[in-house]
Amino acid sequence: MFGKVFEKTRNPVHVVGLRPGILLPPPGVEDILHRAQVLVAGRRLLEAVPKLCAPDLCAPERTIPIAGPLSPILEDIAREREAGKRVVVLADGDPLFFGLGKRLIERLGAPAVHVHPNLCTLQMAAARVGLPWHGVRVVSLHGRDDYGPLYAALARFEHIAVFTDAENSPAAIAQALLERGVVDAALIVLENLGAPNETARRLRLEEAWDLPFADLNLVIVERLAPPEIPLMLGIPDHYYFHEKELITKQAVRATGLALLGVPPEATVWDMGSGCGSVAIEASHLAHEGRVYAIEKHARRAAMIRENVRRIGAWLVETITGEMPDALSALPDPDRIFIGGGLGQDTRPLAVACHRLKPGGRMVIHCILLDTLFRAKEYLHTHGWNYGITQLSASSTERLAGDLRLRAQNPVFIIWADKPGQPT
Repeated sequence: MFGKVFEKTRNPVHVVGLRPGILLPPPGVEDILHRAQVLVAGRRLLEAVPKLCAPDLCAPERTIPIAGPLSPILEDIAREREAGKRVVVLADGDPLFFGLGKRLIERLGAPAVHVHPNLCTLQMAAARVGLPWHGVRVVSLHGRDDYGPLYAALARFEHIAVFTDAENSPAAIAQALLERGVVDAALIVLENLGAPNETARRLRLEEAWDLPFADLNLVIVERLAPPEIPLMLGIPDHYYFHEKELITKQAVRATGLALLGVPPEATVWDMGSGCGSVAIEASHLAHEGRVYAIEKHARRAAMIRENVRRIGAWLVETITGEMPDALSALPDPDRIFIGGGLGQDTRPLAVACHRLKPGGRMVIHCILLDTLFRAKEYLHTHGWNYGITQLSASSTERLAGDLRLRAQNPVFIIWADKPGQPT
């Protein structure tokens, strides 16, 4: 309610941030630690408890190690609090900055959680290398295997701070970036921040991908140069490498993307991607999702990768292979664009319709009337809501010292919504 003062409920869970490296609590929490009956923390922080205060001043009845799935631990915390126990949770740095604080508030409610923040790792890292951190994008790979957020951030930000773990080490990050085709980037690796053996190194990707690193580290990915072509909607056709006019023209591309209605978190398939123009510009919209450009011809797939590199659309993953087989390993999409590759074979369309999530949308560009009729008949037979737009565009070209308008091939654009509610 507006105007209401934020007040904590009786017996809140106290979440205490420990300063990275030296693991010291912020001032004013000595009594909270002394009175704790249940202490919750990762094993490394639990081992540091004797350093926080004398054993007789911090002797909880029970400790709960944070290991494995978090949901059972949150339920355990809730039960202890409901039983009237004084629960203290220890965390690294600021518990509300990619920490446990968010999950605790979601489970218990903000009034039941009292956060005592400390310096966070990113603040300390930025101070060490002289980097204003308010413009740094933060990505967490801790406990994750999806590098999509890192690729998306690299398209938009000059500096990306990456929280790592044993699997997603600085070496693994360097290898992933190199395999994606990234060359104009470096890593700043900060190890053991705040501890006496703290180090900070700027490394080329090729240097970092086979080096050992300390378990406690933070990586800052530094973009060394802007993309050759800015990532945006409506990139001129001649900026794309393409083969034999096999490109979705700018005006048609803009209309197709508008009808596709790509939300930020969407997973997008661009089937029969050609030079990748639709996938690349869709990645500007789906900047928190995933974008796949599927192309059967190896030469065109190479052009997609080169266009991705020049434009810096690192979120786009190029899949080379025949449809529908090339679709089998991809996650189910929220949006599908089909610009080519249908031909006489309706199997790719059938698989696309089956895999599209309920409530998702598909857009098909058709130049041939047979393709239009087959797609329309398939959608009608399966009870999809759909519509058709016929687009004719002309663009200028020079002639006799003046300009004339040259007509492009008319295109039929089918949009269709899959029945059902989005999951």
